Amino acid sequence: MSGPLHGLRIFDLTRVLAGPTCTQILGDLGADVIKVEQPGKGDDTRRFAPPYLRDGAGGETGESAYFASSNRNKRSITLDFANSEGRDLAKRLIAKSDVLAENFKTGGLKKYGLGYEQLKDQFPGLVYCSITGFGQTGPYAERPGYDVLIQAMGGIMSTTGEPDGEPQKTAVPIADLMAGMYAAVSINAALRHREVTGQGQFIDIGMLDTQVATMSILGLNYLATGTPPPRLGNAHPNIVPYQSFPTADGNIIIAAANDEQFQRLCAFAGHPELAADEKFKTNAQRVRNRDELVPKLRQIIAEKPSKHWLDGLQANNVSSGPINDLEQVFNDPQVKARGMELEMPHPATGDAPARLIASPIRMSATNPDYRHAPPMLGQHTEEVLKELLDLGPDEIAGLRERGVI
Repeated sequence: MSGPLHGLRIFDLTRVLAGPTCTQILGDLGADVIKVEQPGKGDDTRRFAPPYLRDGAGGETGESAYFASSNRNKRSITLDFANSEGRDLAKRLIAKSDVLAENFKTGGLKKYGLGYEQLKDQFPGLVYCSITGFGQTGPYAERPGYDVLIQAMGGIMSTTGEPDGEPQKTAVPIADLMAGMYAAVSINAALRHREVTGQGQFIDIGMLDTQVATMSILGLNYLATGTPPPRLGNAHPNIVPYQSFPTADGNIIIAAANDEQFQRLCAFAGHPELAADEKFKTNAQRVRNRDELVPKLRQIIAEKPSKHWLDGLQANNVSSGPINDLEQVFNDPQVKARGMELEMPHPATGDAPARLIASPIRMSATNPDYRHAPPMLGQHTEEVLKELLDLGPDEIAGLRERGVI
């Protein structure tokens, strides 16, 4: 089975996480992603380790788990475009591609003759996607961008953490991941535009932009009031109760997202008077009086174990759930039923498959297509040069001897 982007080719000059996240999404949907890496070094994330993928005996393979998280469904070639031969090869491969994706610093590819302005006339149908920390314009355009920096500057750290604690970044690099997702959406839109008009275009994705957009309801809460939202820990700024609560033997989430669920929560807890109290009867009143309501609920919920609350609340159609660690996540029957753990053969792991996280995309006719495990450095160099440029063994050997590949 082929994905919906079968036949599309991406010349992938991205590395680390934002760009590779974008191109992995497109690769999962069927695109042929040619990942271009520096000879002898490769993507920086090949060295973001340990941990590493494990072989059948449980030993470390030297292939980093970080790299594997965002480089499935790609073919890796090594190519040094700092020299003229490498640049020539790059342009010949771009001529065979529909999309060029890159996340060099703003203007970083111009010195190699691979900037958009240098390529657009020669390749008018090319969709060129650039992902940078701050975009192509503005006073910060030349600055490098890293996830934690963007989280800090983009507001999410100021809203994450306990009210009396320090600002916190998210545990996963959300600024990188969201930039990659916005880039993937933009590329698909640009391809549709090209299908209609025949014209390629330049896509400018700035991580700070996408982080500001990701602030969503918190951003609108600020714009509506002029007051920066405070840190609320695990609580919701606009819904109460919608947060974690300690039980007699652990912690759970309760998300009573409407007045009816709150009434059922109070009835099951044996305290219907809370739902009848004018201070708590509607969500707007509960938000205004959260400092009085939440301590009452915490005291009640702490009296009984998690199973009591989870079984009873689910039976009463009140949204609730456990707070799982990742072992529990991947053993969860719903996660298993949806096939969110993926196993793929990998040359470094031998008889044992590489364990990966599957794409969450589900489509009735063109589901994601898993063709390539995260590649080893330069694994497909000869294959790609022969297939796309019809280079022979002697030509490829010469390029290798001269350090071009």
